[in-house]
Amino acid sequence: MSEPISDLYAVIPAGGAGTRLWPMSRRSHPKFLLDVLGSGRTLIQGTWDRLVGLTGPDQILVVTGRNHEVAVAEQLGGLAAGNLVCEPSPRDSMAAIGLAAALLEHRHGPVLMASFAADHVVPDPDLFADAVRSAAAAARAGYVATIGITPTHPSTAFGYIRTGLALGEEHQVAGGPVAHVAAEFVEKPDEETATAYLAAGGFAWNAGMFVVRTDVLLGHLARLQPPLEAGLRAIAQAWDTPERDAIASEVWPGLTKIAIDHAIAEPVAATGGVAVVPGSFRWDDVGDWDSLAQLLAADEGGVRSVGGPADVVTIDAPGLTVSGDDHRVLAVVGLSDVVVVRTPDAILVTDRDHAQQVKAVVDELAARGRTELL
Repeated sequence: MSEPISDLYAVIPAGGAGTRLWPMSRRSHPKFLLDVLGSGRTLIQGTWDRLVGLTGPDQILVVTGRNHEVAVAEQLGGLAAGNLVCEPSPRDSMAAIGLAAALLEHRHGPVLMASFAADHVVPDPDLFADAVRSAAAAARAGYVATIGITPTHPSTAFGYIRTGLALGEEHQVAGGPVAHVAAEFVEKPDEETATAYLAAGGFAWNAGMFVVRTDVLLGHLARLQPPLEAGLRAIAQAWDTPERDAIASEVWPGLTKIAIDHAIAEPVAATGGVAVVPGSFRWDDVGDWDSLAQLLAADEGGVRSVGGPADVVTIDAPGLTVSGDDHRVLAVVGLSDVVVVRTPDAILVTDRDHAQQVKAVVDELAARGRTELL
């Protein structure tokens, strides 16, 4: 294991409902709290494991919703109580990450901060650490640094980053991945465009990993979204005082709801202020059932099971993925790459090609008022 990065503070935004993994993932118990791989560690615990060796337990903050405060505290026993930051309500990633940055700066002065989502899978911690070190070097020089994942196929599920010229040697880590200027952030493309990106080279998946000095991040925010920056600083100043709830209740609901990509990454990249480090490590955001199936080992019958072996009979049904065990035999005949998910109150049947559309089921249930299923 590499030496810790002594000046780095890590932030884990833990939000979202993982709707494309419904019905296993719910608003009340989203995917970051689940052991989806059967490893004995949930996704947020896996993220903690990767980061604690890089920074130390006292230098990790988790930003989550109030509904998940108890579960996160139970799963992350090494997290300091003051470093569990509960946002009053979801206001998208910029508010969550910006609050962490403002709180860190209020407590410690300007520091180097890295943000990594709670629900990603990274099986190569050493390669991950190398990329973080290179991103940290660029961030210390004043760049908003991001780690772009080297594409393995023309995915339409991710945004892309087009890389530009390499930064100067003074901004690089010897032996580490070479940081480049991020020329452009590109929205999720269609398959033809994604295929062209891979053929052309110079494109990376946008994994939402950012390393930046807090003063740089908040400085950009003050220029681009001044009311949001001012509100976050006001809340941070009151956070460790008896005034926290009163100030947060007054200010938080009025904050601009915007993703960090739109608030910071895209406009700052347009002026040459974003650096991208290639991440050659394996990475997955476990974004849907197809993605999860690719991470699971198949048994002798070709069945991929979430949460342990299932009682399954397959006849001419290759590529079955099954989750949940309600003590009934599941038989699948003549269907390829089917996903069957069973919970006590819902059953999902789809195929891997339509995995991205599971979110539409959640939207339809919400429209019908079936909140008990969300």
